[in-house]
Formats: sequence, structure tokens, C-alpha cells
Amino acid sequence: MCGNNMSAPLPAVVPAARKATAAVIFLHGLGDTGHGWAEAFAGIRSSHIKYICPHAPVMPVTLNMNMAMPSWFDIIGLSPDSQEDEPGIKQAAENVKALIDQEVKNGIPSNRIILGGFSQGPISGVNRDISILQCHGDCDPLVPLMFGSLTVEKLKTLVNPANVAFKIYEGMMHSSCQQEMMDVKQFIDKLLPPID
Repeated sequence: MCGNNMSAPLPAVVPAARKATAAVIFLHGLGDTGHGWAEAFAGIRSSHIKYICPHAPVMPVTLNMNMAMPSWFDIIGLSPDSQEDEPGIKQAAENVKALIDQEVKNGIPSNRIILGGFSQGPISGVNRDISILQCHGDCDPLVPLMFGSLTVEKLKTLVNPANVAFKIYEGMMHSSCQQEMMDVKQFIDKLLPPID
């Protein structure tokens, strides 16, 4: 997978324990890799689902004093009125589309593929019928809960509001927790039940 003309290693993959009839593509946050998330999904996996955790290309990030780190696109600032790296976001979306297209070529129908991510990771097109689970810690010092609330309200204007779930985790910072991962598993298993 390539982004902004900088290459990234092949994704971390948790293969299905039997024939894969569904896939989850999950994008990590800024400065991270897919390895930790692949390990997390290995702990909650369903046997018919393949979990793909790609690694972002390494690039300078304006927000972090232009330090090079894994990033799906440049981040200029964290305020709602900060400029956005539109070309970088479009390139990242193309990279995700290529991953989805590869899984479709591998025989997994597009309606059996879930796209998810952490922090910087969620990138998606708009389909009014999609189901969305958004999770947020109430103690997140990096991305305040207010931003999560604003995001969920915006999502409800783009898709069927009944399909949007917003879960808040008490005491959780900019991280994940066991209850969140169990909620993610329940969400995935509901949308991608076994078909054989």
C-alpha cells in the first residue's frame, strides 16, 4: 500500500480460521502500526472473518513539528477549523479502496467487508445504509469527547441516524479497553454472521 508516494509494509493480517467469508479492514492511529490492532482482533476473532490491519506510510506530520511517523495523511491541527490535507486524505481513501478491491477479488463480497479505525484511522465514503459504531473515552486528552459528539451528529446527517451507535467509555483515555473491544466484536458479529 502506498500513500503520498511513500511506501508502507504489507498489512498485518489475522487470517480466518476457516474459509474467509467476510473481512474487517482496520486502520491504526497516528504514529502506530497495524500490529497491535491485529493482536487485539486475534483476541476477539470470529473463525470466518479475515482481519486486515494495514500500516500507514511514514511521512512528516505538521502537527508534530514535521516529525516523520506512520500517518494516513498530514494533520495540520486539531481544532475544528484547522486546514485539512485533502490530497493526502484522498490518497489514503484510494489506498483503502485498493484493499477492499483486493478482498473482493479474493471472493469476499463488498457487503461482507467492514471498514474501521482508531483516531486518525476511520476513512470512509458515504453510503446512507451503512451501520456505524463510534466509540470514545470520556477522559481522552488528545481528541476531546466534544469532538466525538460533533462527529456522531455529523454522521447522523450523512447516513440513516438509526444506524449510528455512539458508545462512551468511562475513564478511557486515547486508547482502547476490553469492554470496547467486546462491543466491537458484537457489532462485527451482528453485521458479518457466518454464512456456511
